[in-house]
Amino acid sequence: MIVRKLRLENGWSQEQLAEICDLSVRTIQRIERGQKPSLESLKSLAAAFETEVTFLTKETDMSNKSNISKEEEKAIIYVRDIKGFYAHLITYVIVIIGLFTLNLLRSPNNIWAVWPAIGWGIGVAFHGLNVYEIFNLFGVNWEKRQIDKRLKRNS
Repeated sequence: MIVRKLRLENGWSQEQLAEICDLSVRTIQRIERGQKPSLESLKSLAAAFETEVTFLTKETDMSNKSNISKEEEKAIIYVRDIKGFYAHLITYVIVIIGLFTLNLLRSPNNIWAVWPAIGWGIGVAFHGLNVYEIFNLFGVNWEKRQIDKRLKRNS
């Protein structure tokens, strides 16, 4: 998480950090998700962030997330959820355009592509409503109730 925090403080995307460090974007993603980086990756990241390798290793070895506040963690999760929604929406638009194109080329008299567009569109709409907390069936309160329920059951 320290790599993500430092990257965001510098205003860099994962792609920009990967280019600066001469690492792959996938490597940056893995490190940000908690996978332990190699010494060479750590050296590249330390050079990019103008810090010591020991600072990054100390933060990587810590099991708690004391270096990130609750607000920062919530913001990161929220942005990740929004990014997921937009990825879902873009995929939907591209695939549905492709299906309508295929439909019109193969059988223009029978418009069958409308059915997947409606079905998947409902899913995309609920995803957006959930992300923007307009309709939040499985929101924070639900998560807290479920966690409390599991802890009481296991303790």
